[in-house]
Amino acid sequence: MEFFEHSVFFGVSLSLLAYGLGVVLQKRFRLALFNPLLLSVIVTILVLVTAHIDYEVYYAGAKYLSYLLTPATVCLAVPLYEKFTLLRSSWRAILAGILSGVLTTLCSLAFRLSHEEYVTLLPKSITTAIGMGVSEELGGYVTLTVAMIIITGILGNVIAVAVCRVFRITEPIAKGVAIGSAAHALGTAKAIEIGEVEGAMSGLSIVVAGLLTVVGASVFANFL
Repeated sequence: MEFFEHSVFFGVSLSLLAYGLGVVLQKRFRLALFNPLLLSVIVTILVLVTAHIDYEVYYAGAKYLSYLLTPATVCLAVPLYEKFTLLRSSWRAILAGILSGVLTTLCSLAFRLSHEEYVTLLPKSITTAIGMGVSEELGGYVTLTVAMIIITGILGNVIAVAVCRVFRITEPIAKGVAIGSAAHALGTAKAIEIGEVEGAMSGLSIVVAGLLTVVGASVFANFL
């Protein structure tokens, strides 16, 4: 335990090793259940719990990975720029798809939920930074909002390919818009793996869906 407390790189090493294990298992078994992102979360939690290591000790090293989030987010604009011609020619369909996804989220959560529960779950399909602000502003439980955003993103990353296959969604633009609107950045990571068009459209959907959710949330929340 003392070794971990004094090791600056313990957190980042554990995170990378856990993710690497997930990559190896996924290549070996070819199953969506062995998603590297999901497995890395599970393995990290198990190690911390079984070894009785405080989260603060882990985060002291793992926080360095978070520094890469900003440049990684900016990099999402690169495939979008490369597919700008496609975006311009299909902007109506793309906007309609994103708007449909946002409205589905805003309306589907409105049943049998209190105001606090509704606004807590409302930002589940947008990025954490925006979702926390929306939940806090509208009176939701911010901690639960963060948890739901993470769960939604991981779930979207894991089942995106299977859902597209089940519903026979083969159009790259439709795949990208659906994944980005429903599962934000974690889903976009999977969309980029699927294809360039899917990744570009998913990256765009994160931004547009986030803005539309912020506007729509302030309106819909007044009815509950």
